[in-house]
This record gives sequence, structure tokens and C-alpha cells, in this order.
Amino acid sequence: MSFTGKVAIVTGAASGIGAATAKALAREGAKVVLVDKDEEKLQEIAKQCEQHGDKPLTIRADITKDEDVKTIVKETINHFCQLDILVNNAGIAGITSILDESLMESYDYIMNTNLRSMVHLTHLAAPYLIMTKGNVVNISSIASYRCRHKKYLCYAISKAGVSHFTRCVALDLAQHGVRVNTVNPGGTKTNILQNAGMPNSDETYEAWKDRAALKRMVEPEEIADLILFLASDKARSITGSAHVIDNGALLV
Repeated sequence: MSFTGKVAIVTGAASGIGAATAKALAREGAKVVLVDKDEEKLQEIAKQCEQHGDKPLTIRADITKDEDVKTIVKETINHFCQLDILVNNAGIAGITSILDESLMESYDYIMNTNLRSMVHLTHLAAPYLIMTKGNVVNISSIASYRCRHKKYLCYAISKAGVSHFTRCVALDLAQHGVRVNTVNPGGTKTNILQNAGMPNSDETYEAWKDRAALKRMVEPEEIADLILFLASDKARSITGSAHVIDNGALLV
């Protein structure tokens, strides 16, 4: 798959799935825009991308802030004059129960990060994607199908919202030749649990592995491969679809 001449925005690009995707796109010739709050890690990934292709544009941004979201699109267009691919990857996890006193605070934070920011960025990017007949890949989760832990309440709701947002926008933008799809990973060893302050994250990863039919975890690079396929012309007939990559976790 060649992405030569294509411009791609990847949010949450400083680590995990976002970093793997950014590097994969760079290897395939894309001009990549790296977006994250972590400036130090962002620069590290930028150097790795540059080893494989063009120097990426890095944008330090908090996607929950409207002005930062506007800056992402503005700087991308000012720098590259086009946009072909939007990978909405940035997201957070959280432990919440309907009985928690702080439920609504957690709900607002998780929904603003995982869903509202995605809606906003896609809204601002859409006119430019229409110009190039580009596409969007949103990162959801198998939690959008099944809530496997009682305290994943807000996270599961947000990811279900991502999946249905994808279907709605795919229908809306199809008339303009823009495709929109989701990738729904299962257990993937990234830093999402540590960032959420979850205790015993290593034990959680092992539990995820044990619950998968194939008894393994998904690697970020495997998810990047799927994202690149969906963003490529090989997937030109695929839109409004959710693509599970979970080692068979939903089967058991």
C-alpha cells in the first residue's frame, strides 16, 4: 500500500496504537501530522517517522479543548495544503461505576475525550476530506459490543458512541465520496491503563490474554496494519463498517 502524496492526521500519536500507525504511514510515504499532549514523546515518534520518510508535522494539543482542535486542522492545512486521512485514535480509559459519587465528573471527562473531541475534529476536517475524497478511521473497542467489567461503564458507553457516530457520518459523507470506518480492538498492550491510573495493569493484561480465544494480546502494529488497509484504496468499497481485531475475545 502506497500513501505517497497523502496527508494523514493521527491523534494520540505519541504512544501505542497512534505511534504505530504514524510510523506505518510514514513508511508508506504519507506526510503525517502527529497530535498528542505529550510533547517529549511526540518528538521521539517524530524522529522515528522521519527515519522512514518525510519530516512529520507535530502538534501539541489537548483534544478536549475546542481551540486546540481548531489548531490541529488549521496548522495541517497551512503546512500541507490538503488532508486525505484522519485517524481518530486519541482516547482514555477509566474505572467508574453507576454508584460512584464522582460518576458524572468521570463521565464528562471520558465522553469529552473519547467522543466529543472526535465529533469536533471530524466536523472541522470534513470539508478538506471532501476535497480529496479522503477517509476517516476511528478507533473504537470491543467494549462497544460487550461491557466485560462492571466498572468500565463510561468507557464502554463512549466507545459504543464512537461506533455509531462512525455509521452516521459514513452515511452523511458517502454522497461526497468520503469513507468512514472503525477499528474495534480487543486487549492491546499500550499505556492506556497506566494513564488511567489503574492498579495492577500487568495483571489486567494477563487476564485479557487468558480471555481471548487465541490466548494472546493484540500488538499495536497489527492494529496499524488494519488502519492502513482501511485508509487505502484497497478498501474503496468499505464504509460505515466496524472491524474487530481481538484474538477472538468476543467468542468466549
